[in-house]
Amino acid sequence: MTLVRRTIEKAVLGVRVSNSADGLSALHHPGCAAVIWQRNVAPEVSETLASIDPHVLPSTRAIVRPGSIRHALEIVCDDAEPEHRATLDWLVDDIITLAARFTGLMHPPYLRLRREIVTTDACRKFHVDAVTARLICTYRGTGTQCGISVKGAEPKRVITVPTGAPIILRGTKWPATPASGLLHRSPPINRTGESRLLLVLDLIFELTDEI
Repeated sequence: MTLVRRTIEKAVLGVRVSNSADGLSALHHPGCAAVIWQRNVAPEVSETLASIDPHVLPSTRAIVRPGSIRHALEIVCDDAEPEHRATLDWLVDDIITLAARFTGLMHPPYLRLRREIVTTDACRKFHVDAVTARLICTYRGTGTQCGISVKGAEPKRVITVPTGAPIILRGTKWPATPASGLLHRSPPINRTGESRLLLVLDLIFELTDEI
């Protein structure tokens, strides 16, 4: 299988970039507000995900125990076209792998799982999420953008996370001071015809707070 790597062209203060999954543990290091796993992507997977009609890509939202993710994802893949099953099976396995790496950082009892197609400018403003930590992976389309805000201003220097590369960001509930100033957003795509396939995972420690 031929692999290609999309690289990050410039760094942003507080964002670590790792070439291995083990490097995601850098999120616990002082001064690290986010970490990106810059990984290899199989072009046949990327090409298939990019070519599938966005209306038939499965979407799901759920709060699950980490060990139950496969069941939650496979239910929504049952009606997939046969020619897409291999790619969607890869997608399920990859999400399970990312979830295992993510939960291994802080061992939450639950995860909030969101997988969806995005075709609008939802979350286009730079912000920090009201969570402990969030994993975002864009499997199709333009990746998440992030940069440092100075005194509340919009970041002047912005990086775009490569498609297929997961980023884990600290949220406002992460016990760290002072705030890093790192903000992120979904890239503006309105009226471009672009559709993004997005995975978002949040750590949940108190289930009663999420209902």
